Amino acid sequence: MPHPFRFRPFLVSLVVLFAAAPAFAQITPAPPRAEGEGPYTRLVLRGGTLIDGTGAPPIGPVDIVIEHDRIVEIKNVGYPGVPIRDEDRPEGGERELDVHGMYILPGFVDMHGHIGGKAQGTPAEYVFKLWMGHGITTVRDPGSGNGLDWTLEHREKSARNEITAPRIVAYAAFGSGWDRPIVTPEDARAWVRFVKEKGMDGIKFFGAPPEIMRAALDEARRQGLGTAMHHAQLAVTRVNVLQSATWGLGSMEHWYGLPEALFTDRTVQHYPLDYNYLDEQHRFGQAGRLWKQAAPPFSPKWNAVMDSLLALDFTLDPTFNIYEASRDLMRAMRAEWHADYTLPSLWDFYRPSRRAHGSYWFYWTTEDEVAWRENYRLWMTFVNEYKNRGGRVTTGSDSGFIYQLYGFGYIRELELLREAGFHPLEVIWSATLKGAEALGLDREIGSVQLGKKADLVVVEENPLENLKVLYGTGAIKLNDETGAVERVGGVKWTIKDGIVYDAKALLADVRAMVRRAKEERGLPPGPMPVETAPPAAHPGPGR
Repeated sequence: MPHPFRFRPFLVSLVVLFAAAPAFAQITPAPPRAEGEGPYTRLVLRGGTLIDGTGAPPIGPVDIVIEHDRIVEIKNVGYPGVPIRDEDRPEGGERELDVHGMYILPGFVDMHGHIGGKAQGTPAEYVFKLWMGHGITTVRDPGSGNGLDWTLEHREKSARNEITAPRIVAYAAFGSGWDRPIVTPEDARAWVRFVKEKGMDGIKFFGAPPEIMRAALDEARRQGLGTAMHHAQLAVTRVNVLQSATWGLGSMEHWYGLPEALFTDRTVQHYPLDYNYLDEQHRFGQAGRLWKQAAPPFSPKWNAVMDSLLALDFTLDPTFNIYEASRDLMRAMRAEWHADYTLPSLWDFYRPSRRAHGSYWFYWTTEDEVAWRENYRLWMTFVNEYKNRGGRVTTGSDSGFIYQLYGFGYIRELELLREAGFHPLEVIWSATLKGAEALGLDREIGSVQLGKKADLVVVEENPLENLKVLYGTGAIKLNDETGAVERVGGVKWTIKDGIVYDAKALLADVRAMVRRAKEERGLPPGPMPVETAPPAAHPGPGR
């Protein structure tokens, strides 16, 4: 007899899971690498200030020696304001970078980075260069929306540095790549074994019947696969965050499923009676009213759920930035980078549409934004306190949707972690070592440490003082000597596996792609209009 819930995982898939949407398959692949220099037999970074990613305060000047793709020496070579003596420095190398007055950080880890899709018109080169141009050297693709084989191929090409791309950690969306539905717990186990044999690194869930979810998580643990979940509203009443974490889930994406675990006077979100999940404004409008229905901060229920998640060593990957348009549409829609860096096809995908996922601006109101601001306050309170009590909070962007652009959205996520209450050093810790720990890669990446891979970010301004200097557009600063208003910052060099990339040149390539795309459409340079009717779009993944 067919399981009465047999189509639920695929109902979720059809609505929100882009791994099952053919329109998102096989975007333009990344071309062979034409950028970056090295790795070198010996590369030396001289005179920088080090922020090592462990939460430790900055130290400098230091010289860092890299041989091939490994850090072999980190040496303090002097004191601030005192000339450096040559006799105190390590020997030179095949290549040297003068980073005096600059800041050196570990390469950033984006824990939620989809590699574009056909409906967005975003070639892999465009996405990868935006990431690398912002210092992102590792990305977890949560869903492999371009197909399992495509993602695995690009993962291997990136690992061999045959393409200009971050290191890719490939997660398969639950049920994707198979030719039959998952009906029983044994089906779930068989599918998990199938993706393990394919070579995937982990699994992204959206929801499933409890017995299927539990079996899949158990098998994933047996197979050594990572697990992450967006607890979609269509299934969250049966499995919330606390339940899935207890069964072995590794990380939650966004925040769905957490307020539901904090309910004290209800079991179901207070949906209006005319609510329809396929109406995107219903979906996102009511999502912004969910945290107020949960137990208040520091109440017994709130503390009990937090303590349980902490005891399970559970990871929160909040992706604050992807919802920011919900609390301030104008800000997200008119961010200064859109004019030069957002492809017109991606802009079409963002704009109001009854068909495109996340394009829910049918009539977004002040009331919606006020509700979302309160939602953020409560959500951020939980995330910050989770960090304060020793919990792991990582940095993910989920860009390519809802006016959030690859790379830029990640830096905005850093700012929002700061808004949540993180010290800037804690923000960098979240963006580097915490992400590496969650991926099981902390012996290789995530901090600037002897023996680790040479994944580094070099920026000319102090990012602790102003995280905005990490944006590709830099930060506005008045030059008091000249009276001119200038742009400062932007990542100068991104180093991955010991290969040195000119981050600003990568972003210049992206600007050229956007300029050509506009010319092909006969569009003028500058910001795109909102009011123009977009072409037909396709459903995308759930946020």
